[in-house]
Formats: sequence, structure tokens, C-alpha cells
Amino acid sequence: MASSSAPTTMRAWQYSATKGGLEKNLKLNPGAAIPTPQPTQNLVQVLYVALNPTDYKSAEALLLGRFLIPKPATPVLDFAGAIVVPATGSTFKRGDLVFGVSGRTPLGGAGALREFALTEKNCTVALPEGVDARDAATIPVAGLTAYQTIVPHVKKGDRIFINGGSGGTGVFGIQIGKAVGCQVTTTCSGANVELCKSLGADEVLDYKKGNVVDALKASGEKYDLIIDNVGSNWDLYWRAHEYSKPGVQYIMVGGIPTFRTIWERIKIACIPGFLGGGQRKFTGFLTTPEPDEALRIANWMKEGKVKAVVDSKFAFEDAPKAFERLRTGRAKGKIVVDVASETYQKP
Repeated sequence: MASSSAPTTMRAWQYSATKGGLEKNLKLNPGAAIPTPQPTQNLVQVLYVALNPTDYKSAEALLLGRFLIPKPATPVLDFAGAIVVPATGSTFKRGDLVFGVSGRTPLGGAGALREFALTEKNCTVALPEGVDARDAATIPVAGLTAYQTIVPHVKKGDRIFINGGSGGTGVFGIQIGKAVGCQVTTTCSGANVELCKSLGADEVLDYKKGNVVDALKASGEKYDLIIDNVGSNWDLYWRAHEYSKPGVQYIMVGGIPTFRTIWERIKIACIPGFLGGGQRKFTGFLTTPEPDEALRIANWMKEGKVKAVVDSKFAFEDAPKAFERLRTGRAKGKIVVDVASETYQKP
């Protein structure tokens, strides 16, 4: 970037409003300024990005999206790319392939859906040799969410129940659970049963074929950890004592902030178990950037223990269509946008 011939502008997807949905407000700016990194930041050329529901939920949140994200803003956290200008004191050098999370906060707004992006030193991970950049782009949010909701809470041989096994986080959860030696039961629709089995799930319940809680209870298994990636079937929590061991955590990852969700959370917080409240510990979850954990997942990819599951790949020019696909909630695994893989030339 120090060269006089280096570009000073780039293409960037930006939005200034979200009425009607983020995807309807994205505009491609062909002359956006390439950002200048702070000493703690790397400037990267983006090759791929992977979408997460938080990318549009944060943008569309009433207070967060309207007042806390400067406009025009660029969405998307997850990326894989190449170092252009390394952060001060970084061991990276120009041209190194990396993956991680863009921007300075998890709120979004200074994201990676552009040709050049900024990423903090502690949110940037070296891409292991032999791991495809497209695959690595799927790791940061979904992969770390799965890792952090499973690995710290289990030991080899434990039984895990994952509600929602075919989505972006679920496909990682199944594989990470198996990588650390656990037995994994998950749910999905009938169309995705074979996918979940192919990822290693020991038992797959089709939620369209019957009551999931009744099926879990009837199995006689007592689970050591419950992870809810969907957040819509509250019986899974209220009846968790029927299919899990005492003291087990119920970790809620998914969920839309509806009135029902707020009401259920109030009941959980206010009604003790001996008065008819929940009998398992309810825990919310927020992913934190942990480079060592992200690297471990990437190395599992290299070893063949974990694979990226890509539902679909969109061209950079079709980014709004990628968000349309994400919003359907029917993606099998991750949705990827190819930003520059075909035009990128290593320095």
C-alpha cells in the first residue's frame, strides 16, 4: 500500500438504513476510501466473507442499528484474506493469508463486505497451510460459538444435545463435539437428517415428525450439556430435567427478541425451581474472539476432523442475494460471498 501505484479506493457494500430489511438497502459503492489502520489493526485484502444472522440482526436492531453504528456502514464480521499492512508489532507480513473478524466491535458497521477491511490483532489468525481460505472464512463466529459452548463444558464420553444441527453453528457443533470425544444428538428437518449424520451425529431427531422433548425422554438418555441454536421451542428448557442430568447447563445461542422470548426469560429469572421454575441452569451466550481456539478449529480442518459446510457461494456483486438466502433460515451450513478470490494476486 505504500507504493504510489497502490489503490486508494475500493468497492464496498454499504447501507444507511434498514427499513424493509438490510438486503434491500445495501448499495455497492465503487469508490469507497480504503481505510487507514490504527496501530492495533491489520489492513487486509478480503478474499471471502461468510454471513451470520448477527450481521443483519445487529444492523436492524432499533437502538443499536440506528444510533450506535455510524453510517454509511458495511456489514459482515467473518472474513478470510491477505495482509496488506500489518499491525504495529505484528508477526504478520504483507501477503500472509489470514482469517478472523473485521471491525473493532461485535456490533458491526465497519465490516468485511468490501475489498479491503480492518481487523484487530487479537481477531486475526494465520491460515494454516492446506486449509482453503473459503473454508476458514466460515470459522470465526459460528465455529467459535460452537467451540465455546461445548469444549469448556464437557469431557470425553459426555452426551450432548444440540437443538438445530444443520445451521451454521450446528454443523460446527456436531463436528466439534465428536472431535473432543462426545456422543452427539441433534435435531433438524427431515431433509437435513443425512447431512447431520454425515457430520458424525450419533442420533438425529426430525422435529417435524414428533415432539422432540418426548423423544428425548423416551430414549432414556441423560445429557451432560444442552445447546439450543434455535431458541423457539421453550419446552426444551422447561422440561430439560426430564432428559438431562442434575446441574446441567442449558446454553441458549439462538433466539429472536420477540415478546415471547422476553417473557420466557423473565420467568426463568424470577421463578425458582421449587416454585415451578426451570430446574436446569439457563445460560445466554456471546461469542468472544479467541485466536488460539479459532486456530485449533482450522487445524482440525487440516486434519480432516472438521470440514466446512457451505450451503451456497455468491459473487461479490450478488451480496444482497446472499442475505436473502440467510434470512430464509433454511441454509445448510454457511453462506459465503466470494469477494476477490479470482482476481487476487499474492504480492
